[in-house]
Amino acid sequence: MAKATTIKEALARWEEKNGQKPSEAKEVKLYAQVPPVEKMDASLSTLVNCEKLSLSTNCIEKIANLNGLKNLRILSLGRNNIKNLNGLEAVGDTLEELWISYNFIEKLKGIHVMKKLKILYMSNNLVKDWAEFVRLADLPLLEDLVFVGNPLEEKYSADQQSSWTEEATKRVPRLKKLDGVPVIKQEEGEEGEN
Repeated sequence: MAKATTIKEALARWEEKNGQKPSEAKEVKLYAQVPPVEKMDASLSTLVNCEKLSLSTNCIEKIANLNGLKNLRILSLGRNNIKNLNGLEAVGDTLEELWISYNFIEKLKGIHVMKKLKILYMSNNLVKDWAEFVRLADLPLLEDLVFVGNPLEEKYSADQQSSWTEEATKRVPRLKKLDGVPVIKQEEGEEGEN
């Protein structure tokens, strides 16, 4: 099998294609590299102006080397082989959106460092229990969550039909949108009024 593409090689290709130095770019797309990227290596630290980074559809197993990305607001890591959220500390103060669907994440340990995260798309991962889900309540700004396709959501939706939304928003009350649907909360005393 072909050797994995390094971040350095992917950045060189990106520069050639876009005619811009990656270190000056606000948006860098390194998704679906052939052969795929397997490691988030130190070359990422050159992306000092990057606000939006896409590394989706590769074979990355670990989130790493985000230290130099002081302006990063959107990180897209969907369709990789990521098993946990360690490595996000470096962007905990700036990241507003994390797209990490279709990975192998079971535990949400480490998510609490995301102080500005508003949008979390993590459908089709392996989160099974409420104890992990409630870690999302530690995110002060989280309002848009896509969680469909996780064992917890699938089990709850199958067992109790529409109460998935009710149970999820009870545990993470700030949500305004869950699985692409606006969350409409009944106000106290509103129920039988016409």
